[in-house]
Amino acid sequence: MRILFVMDPVSTVLVDEDTSFALMLEAQNRGHAVEHCLLRDLFVDGDHVGARARAATCQRDPAEPITLGEPRDLDLRADVDCVFMRKDPPFDVPYLWACQVLEHARGDTLLINDPRGLRDANEKIYATYFPELMPATLISSDKERIKAFVARHGGRGVIKPLGMMGGHGVFLMKEGDPNLNATIETTTVGGTTLAMAQEFLPSIKDGDKRILLLDGEYLGSINRVAQGGDLRSNIHVGGRVEGADLSEDDRRIVEALAPRLKADGLVFVGLDVIGGRLTEVNVTSPTGIQQASRISGQNLEAKVLEWIERAV
Repeated sequence: MRILFVMDPVSTVLVDEDTSFALMLEAQNRGHAVEHCLLRDLFVDGDHVGARARAATCQRDPAEPITLGEPRDLDLRADVDCVFMRKDPPFDVPYLWACQVLEHARGDTLLINDPRGLRDANEKIYATYFPELMPATLISSDKERIKAFVARHGGRGVIKPLGMMGGHGVFLMKEGDPNLNATIETTTVGGTTLAMAQEFLPSIKDGDKRILLLDGEYLGSINRVAQGGDLRSNIHVGGRVEGADLSEDDRRIVEALAPRLKADGLVFVGLDVIGGRLTEVNVTSPTGIQQASRISGQNLEAKVLEWIERAV
């Protein structure tokens, strides 16, 4: 097969952490042609949808994990078997346009995750379709409404921007904190942008579980534990990674989300769960597969590629 990875520049890849790299390396080891492009390399020319792509060669070399060939145009319908959309957030206008361009390849090329699903499934808001599985959650840009929410839920809460990842812009809110107004104003850009507020879960001290799903089925999981007094446990900000088994609450979450994820074409997904409560549904570029593979002793990347091979 020829698999195109639409992602960030290869200079951003961390060889022992990056999920996109692990998937690319596994594809290469299975004899598939691996291609790389950026969002800006996609194009539509008449009835032709394509990408200015480069052949990618992967190696576990921290200094240069991916080397790229010369750029040339690929027809996403005729030349490519699978497009793996792995661009990290922010989910912004260029990202939206890229999803709309990829829509032209629907029916001819396997698209993971489905661009229509990506457009509809904001990683924070998507979880709110399952309120019974979540901590108390508010989506709002109104400072007074958010402060009332914090007061209503024990005087502590967490606020997050809707379009970011990796713990970026996540703040703890405390009733009476002199920085509370400024925190809310910063996250909501002066009350002009929606943000997510959630009740503070004391069980965060035990970690934030990442549950990876493949076509609605459990693939693997890790637990990320915050370090150095940081509220955030994300790998990007230095969270310690340890093994994690699924609890009954975790299994209930997976079972509840699986039908909707499959219906929306969200094949490779990462659920964030704290203390048995769903906090986010990661669909743009879920991470953690290398860590989950090492801890479980399995090659989880191979399972993803096997699924793609069957689907193609």
